Amino acid sequence: MSTAPSTTTDEAPKPVAAPAPSSPSRWAPLRPLILRLHFYAGVFVAPFLFVAAVTGFLYAGAFQAEKIVYADETTVSAVGDAKLPISEQVAAAREAHPGGTVSAIRPSPEDDATTRVLLSGVEGVDPNHTLAVFVDPYTAKVQGALEQYGSTGALPLRTWIDEFHRDLHLGENGRLYSELAASWLWVIAAGGLVLWLSRRRALRKVRGTSGRRRTLGLHGTVGVWAAAGFFFLSATGLTWSTYAGANIDELRTSLGQSTPSVTSTATGEHSGHGASASAGDAEHGVGLDKILAAARAEGLGDPVELVPPADASSAYVVRQVQRSWPEKQDSVAIDPATGAVTDVLRFDDYPVLAKLTRWGIDLHTGVLFGLVNQIALMLLALSLILLIVLGYRMWWQRGRGSSFGRPVPRGAWQQVPPQILLPSVAVIAVLGYFVPLFGIPLAAFVVVDVVLGEIAHRRGRRTRTSGADAA
Repeated sequence: MSTAPSTTTDEAPKPVAAPAPSSPSRWAPLRPLILRLHFYAGVFVAPFLFVAAVTGFLYAGAFQAEKIVYADETTVSAVGDAKLPISEQVAAAREAHPGGTVSAIRPSPEDDATTRVLLSGVEGVDPNHTLAVFVDPYTAKVQGALEQYGSTGALPLRTWIDEFHRDLHLGENGRLYSELAASWLWVIAAGGLVLWLSRRRALRKVRGTSGRRRTLGLHGTVGVWAAAGFFFLSATGLTWSTYAGANIDELRTSLGQSTPSVTSTATGEHSGHGASASAGDAEHGVGLDKILAAARAEGLGDPVELVPPADASSAYVVRQVQRSWPEKQDSVAIDPATGAVTDVLRFDDYPVLAKLTRWGIDLHTGVLFGLVNQIALMLLALSLILLIVLGYRMWWQRGRGSSFGRPVPRGAWQQVPPQILLPSVAVIAVLGYFVPLFGIPLAAFVVVDVVLGEIAHRRGRRTRTSGADAA
């Protein structure tokens, strides 16, 4: 009979010792606070972000749609041997549309593109828009006229979508929605990024999970990949918002970083002579052709825009209007009486912040890198829409039974050390001052949270008191 070998004490399996708990980070108490802020912002600000994302998606696609819809106006039917003088093209536009005043001319920038003669003060046209008359540069045939808006030459389709994205067609008051979205997008993205990074790696997985954990994993993964784009969209969107944008402009001005402009006053000894013209005409002094030739001699290649003098003491301004990379933003002022260049401003001489602002806005609007830029913006918009849908789904999945959305527990701020809490509050206060549509809603969130917490506390106290009396 065989005997089983005895197990000595050395051979016996030993229990695995539990790892010693690591000391919590000083910043650990901030996580519940960030989670609560992310929750409130996600619930209440997300609808504004959703609208901004949908309209932004449409705007990014509007550039290519515009080329198709308005091809008859913007392109010529046949490329000729040589383009006619710009003065003849403007004369043809004025003959077809004598109303209003010539505010600018954009000569044909490409072989198959029409010239745009922009008229302001035309009856029936929005005062903030111009009427763009499209002229074949080879035959001077007028191919149509459309309302145009903005420095990028947006035509009716893109203008409508642009205004929808900017203010929901509600005017200045409507712009508050887009500023609110821009003010909070970076906050929500930063909070989500911190929450994702602070989770254990095992809890970040999507594969093999289900239910709320799977939704949370998808939400976090998409958010992390898109976070940099959200920071960029938020920062650039705020640069031309109503309130935060004004504060940014003041800061740039105080730092000497505002966008410069060419001096448009005619300074020659003959300034004011020969500059008069019939009302609404673009021809002043030496004429458009010599003005354009002088600008070309200064190195201003296509696309350019010629702006006629505002009065007898003003000069022509010719500026490049290319917003795609590489930017062409040089401009010159030319005396209408002599055709002499009186001032030159090169984009290379712009202050650093002025350049960054220009690049940022053009990247935000989808023109800096053309189609690639527009596709990237559309993907960012789709990512934001998906994150919002997943966020609301998580809120639903947090509920018990049929209840909708169990909130994050209160009181987390009491656990934050004063040396972290007080500086954080100071930074938030400064940000709230410079970005009002971040500060005001945040204060509202805090007030609502305190009120709801007090109501819940009193109800709980009454319940405990009633239970004690019944006992």
